[in-house]
This record gives sequence, structure tokens and C-alpha cells, in this order.
Amino acid sequence: MTEEASPVASKPPLRVLCLDIEGGHGGSSRSLFESIRHLDPSQVAAEVWCRREGPIQARYNDLGVRTRVMPDMPKVSSLPRLSRNLIVYAAFVGDFLRSKEFREVLAREVEARFDVVHFNHEALWLLARLLRKRTAKALTMHIRTNLWDTPFARWQVRTIDNAIDHLVFISENERRTHRRLGGSGHGTVIYNIARLPDQEIASHPDVPGDERLKIASLSNCSWLRGTDRLVDIAEALATAGQRGFLFVVAGDVGLSASMPGVLGDVARRGGTLRDYAEARGVGDMFLFLGHVPDPERVLAACDVLAKPTREDNPWGRDILEALAMGKPVLSVGVDATFVETGVTGILQRRFDAEALAEDLIALAADDNRCRTMGEGARNRIRRLCNGADRAADLAAVWRRVADEKNGFLERR
Repeated sequence: MTEEASPVASKPPLRVLCLDIEGGHGGSSRSLFESIRHLDPSQVAAEVWCRREGPIQARYNDLGVRTRVMPDMPKVSSLPRLSRNLIVYAAFVGDFLRSKEFREVLAREVEARFDVVHFNHEALWLLARLLRKRTAKALTMHIRTNLWDTPFARWQVRTIDNAIDHLVFISENERRTHRRLGGSGHGTVIYNIARLPDQEIASHPDVPGDERLKIASLSNCSWLRGTDRLVDIAEALATAGQRGFLFVVAGDVGLSASMPGVLGDVARRGGTLRDYAEARGVGDMFLFLGHVPDPERVLAACDVLAKPTREDNPWGRDILEALAMGKPVLSVGVDATFVETGVTGILQRRFDAEALAEDLIALAADDNRCRTMGEGARNRIRRLCNGADRAADLAAVWRRVADEKNGFLERR
């Protein structure tokens, strides 16, 4: 008679601390939330520290995930222009000095309570460098943007490579950029999660329910995001005698004095994107909502999303959320993984306001084309951005890196 085999003890949940710079006020924060929402808590016990207080803490509380707001968390990231880099890094010195107590708390609690620290944005690179000197615990980082090639960006990439055990890229493009800037590109590509609605979402109450084709924008105003280009498209529509369109802008509409041309002039006079649209004669074609805690309600009220980015990155959080809701997307770039002309939206290789205006006029005249591309958009998200699968991918990265750091990985 043989002895009955004793059950193999399962591993305890991996203890992961996630550092979030946005607190729900941006795409990287919402992407992290979706990952944690889909994790198996018996496998990963996550805790989130947010640099900003915001709506995300209540949502984590509903999941039973502990959060802390840590406003002294220092962050900085490289910018395209040398002069702007000098300004932001000079300001960072003050942030760094004020963060001493936070850094001490972080190092102490990481040693006592966590197996992995996940930096949810590459803007936390200098914090990661400092923590690397204080702990041998596993460090991972999300790379969510494509840095412009400057000496500051190359410094940032080299430092990340030296401090971080494993990188998570949101698309193949971020990995290529990382390598182009001198990084190894070691890590894993995991697409952001986008949730397909399981019930009808109520439209935002401030968006009128009239017959105009409505174009959503979910980006805070910035030169690189190309938010100002919406005004160019509106002007092209007006020039063509087509004013029956409404651009619904959710996000900060402040302009920076460093922006080129008229945009900078408007900013120096204290103006915003609203004033810029008025000055171009198309103010009546815009609705500015400011920050919106539930952007899905804006999408529900609109027909398409437009993101005429100058960064050649048509795959951001706002784009994925629009596609998941069956909204065609108009954007700029060469990577058609998510936005594909005629299938999930319109993708321009180079921005052309007049051509996009013609596309919008055609969409307004053909409801069936909008619906067909909307269904293609949902299918694309269903295939690439499934919550359970992508969260499992991230959990597998954390477990593997933690095991490697602690010598638990089986050797062949």
C-alpha cells in the first residue's frame, strides 16, 4: 500500500506595491487600475500609492485594494526641447528635497512588506534609481511614452536600464524607442486593458442630443498631443460650409507660453484653447467640459474620437477606451495595431486638417460606415486588450522577476 501524496503548498500571494503619479487623472492611472481590477487576489496582493488624490482611490476601495496618497512622490520626465528640460529638472530639485520623508518611508516599507515595486510610469525613474540603492527587492516599470531623442532622454533611459529588473512596454513602439535611445529594451510588451461595456452607459448630461456629428477629445491640452489641431479641423469644416459638427473636449484646456506661434501668444495673454478657437472663428463648434471623472459618458454622447497627435502614437488610453465603446477613432501615425483606416477608424500618416474634415463629412452622411467601423473597433479591443489575459501577463512578469530576485526560480 503506497502512501498518499501530500498536497503541494501553494505560494502565498505576491505582495506588489504600485506607484502611480496620476491618482486617476490620466490614462496611465486608469490603465493600472484595470490591470489590478482583473488580478486574482489569491495570486497578487496589490497596494497602490498615488501622488495625487483623485477618483481612483474610491474605486480601489471598492475592490478592497489599499491606497495611500503621497503628494511628495518625486517625478520628472525628459521633454523634447533643451530649454524646457532645464526648467523641469531645476524644478525637480525642489521636489526631490521635499521628498526626503517619503523616500525614507518608501525604502522602509518596501523592505518590510513587499516583494515587488512597480513604477507605473517612466517619470518615476530617478525615484527608482534611489530605491535601487536601498533594496534588493524586484523593481519593474511601465514604459508608457516615446521620449524624444535628447541627451536628457538618453540619460533617463540608461538610468532606467540600470535600476529596473524588468520593463513593461504598452506597445512594440515604446520598446523600439527605448532601444533607439540606447536602452536594452529588456522586458515584455503588454497592451493596456480596455473594458468593453457590459451595459448601456448614460451620455454626459452637458452634451446636447442634437443631430450634429460629435467628435470627442479626452486629452488635456498639449502641443505634443495635438489638441490644438482640433481647431484646424473645425476651421477646415467651416471653410467647406459644414458647421454642423460639435467638438466635445474633456480635459484641461490651458495653453503654455512655450507653445509656438499664435498658441503661445494666446497663452501669454492668459487665454486657453477656448480663446484660441474663438479667435479662429469656430468657437461655436466646441464644447469645453474641463476635467471629467467619467470620460466614458463623454464617449457615449459622441460619435467618434479624434486625437491628432504629434507624437505618432495612436494607441493611448483614450483611444483604447473609445474603440472599446465602438467609437471610430481619427488619429495620426503609422502603427495600425489599433487604429486602422476603414476598419476601426481613420489613420493619417501625416496630419491633414482638410482631409480629416472630408472624412468627418463622409461619416456624418453614412451612419452605416460609422457602425461598421465601431464593430471593428470592439472586435480589435476584444482580441488584443482582454482584461483577464493582459492582467495575467502582468502578474506573470511580477512573479517571475520576484522569483529570480529571490533565487526561487527552478534551475534547469
